[in-house]
Amino acid sequence: MRNWLVLLCPCVLGAALHLWLRLRSPPPARASGAGPADQLALFPQWKSTHYDVVVGVLSARNNHELRNVIRSTWMRHLLQHPTLSQRVLVKFIIGAHGCEVPVEDREDPYSCNLLNITNPVLNQEIEAFSLSEDSSSGLSEDRIVSVSFRVLYPIVITSLGVFYDASDVGFQRNITVKLYQAEQEEALFIARFSPPSCGVQVNKLWYKPVEQFILPESFEGTIVWESQDLHGLVSRNLHKVTVNDGGGVLRVITAGEGALPHEFLEGVEGVAGGFIYAIQEGDALLHNLHSRPQRLTDHIRNLHEEDALLKEESSIYDDIVFVDVVDTYRNVPAKLLNFYRWTMETTGFNLLLKTDDDCYIDLEAVFNRIAQKNLDGPNFWWGNFRLNWAVDRTGKWQELEYPSPAYPAFACGSGYVISKDIVSWLASNSGRLKTYQGEDVSMGIWMAAIGPKRYQDSLWLCEKTCETGMLSSPQYSPWELTELWKLKERCGDPCRCEAR
Repeated sequence: MRNWLVLLCPCVLGAALHLWLRLRSPPPARASGAGPADQLALFPQWKSTHYDVVVGVLSARNNHELRNVIRSTWMRHLLQHPTLSQRVLVKFIIGAHGCEVPVEDREDPYSCNLLNITNPVLNQEIEAFSLSEDSSSGLSEDRIVSVSFRVLYPIVITSLGVFYDASDVGFQRNITVKLYQAEQEEALFIARFSPPSCGVQVNKLWYKPVEQFILPESFEGTIVWESQDLHGLVSRNLHKVTVNDGGGVLRVITAGEGALPHEFLEGVEGVAGGFIYAIQEGDALLHNLHSRPQRLTDHIRNLHEEDALLKEESSIYDDIVFVDVVDTYRNVPAKLLNFYRWTMETTGFNLLLKTDDDCYIDLEAVFNRIAQKNLDGPNFWWGNFRLNWAVDRTGKWQELEYPSPAYPAFACGSGYVISKDIVSWLASNSGRLKTYQGEDVSMGIWMAAIGPKRYQDSLWLCEKTCETGMLSSPQYSPWELTELWKLKERCGDPCRCEAR
């Protein structure tokens, strides 16, 4: 292996070595049983021919319309070009397996995890945490304690609470309890406990009511208990309390399990009280659970039909690589690594261009740029790079695996080019490289381990806009891509066509 690691800056080196050398989790497995996707050929044999550029287009299984628009626009232009048609190979990258969990029954629309709610506790208030009868009480030395949780089905929190201290005569402490939404600095709820205003005692906790509003599905929050006195809190570690999840609508997430970055927490991780909540829209939840069997039956039938369509599409156009991955957003980095492996095993090439199926691409401009700028050679990465990009901890781009607050430099996903030796390194290490929330940031983290030469080029656009000379532009609908290419064919420059 080359002595690439010396190119890393100190702030990236430790994290990079730790992350890329870790054995990543086993490849995302499809649901058990021989699903309809077994009909799709994985890594089909390809007659090896040498190309200047291999273009990999990440595509979702159901994006038939976008693929057909690409075939009728820039791919058609490529195939009709007198010289480029022999120099470029274009392949769509599609997961061979559809997720066997209907979207309505997943924890989130970006993964294939079943929302496992059983016997929900409806039409009553629920204490989130409880202590066993023989739990001894007493003050700890910790003055700040916090715990984080994720909402899997909408709830309403009605009260915040602190643990009762049996050694107190009445309530003799001053404690503030705050509920934060993840990554927000301002608390959503605050409850203050003091000897003159200690709330209501329920079981082994004192509770005070808070303003009620709905915490939606996928909400992530942290409850912080802070002692305003010199002594500590009555607290327990998470293993010594019972979590009442309402049948699966609530999940405690912890730093110790590797599922939560430490910056989410204040003070010591643990529980120094609790909260009372109720499940929102219980009737709708029951209806959803009762309709699951039929929904699953319909979904599996649709997967069979989707597989048949994909098989037919592949046989007609011969431009799809099916990789052995469940096709979801969270698995896009794994799709990319599998494609790199396929490329190395089946094709001779110099450079690889990665793009998405909703992107405008001008391959003539790409080749002209390569010639003008002498953009070639080994250990080479050409794109539009985001620097010091903050790590999101919630939402679609939620990152719970990468511990730093900012990502290493990464290229925007609408298009970038890497040299063959980088593709080879990625392919040969694909079984060891850990995948993160998106393929663009995953590439940045992987590349931090080898320090390629980066060529910055703002013409690989990061946002949906039109600029003269652009190499790529993202996030177009099928109709928009078609219209943009019509302008390109009419005027040469789609961005200045209307002015002519």
